[in-house]
Amino acid sequence: MAGIGRFEEIDAWKGARDLARAVYHVTSLASFNKDIELRKHMRRASVSVMANIAEGFDAASNREFLKFLGYALRSATEIQSHLYVALDQGYVDQKMFGSLQEKTVTVKNLIGGFMRYLRLRTRSHRTTP
Repeated sequence: MAGIGRFEEIDAWKGARDLARAVYHVTSLASFNKDIELRKHMRRASVSVMANIAEGFDAASNREFLKFLGYALRSATEIQSHLYVALDQGYVDQKMFGSLQEKTVTVKNLIGGFMRYLRLRTRSHRTTP
């Protein structure tokens, strides 16, 4: 991939790392001790966002990379859904909820932008018969 030598250089991955850090911090709060399963799901989803971006980076083609970015995008959406449960159960307050939702939306926007970029690159590199 021209211009990007390592997955750690991808802005979407950097954002996903920041999101995972925030999810781990919030789910370490005592309020989550009541719901270990939700804690596990939120953490797994946050790690999945990072991992799918990283795994996709080593894909054989942009098309395959796009599949992994799609998985990352869906994992980010899963975090958003879990945040509503955390809010409704009183595990997070409105401020924490808003902050994590904002981080998640930012990551989703970065992933979406990267997907658009890869789709354009894929189309522009096709050869016509």
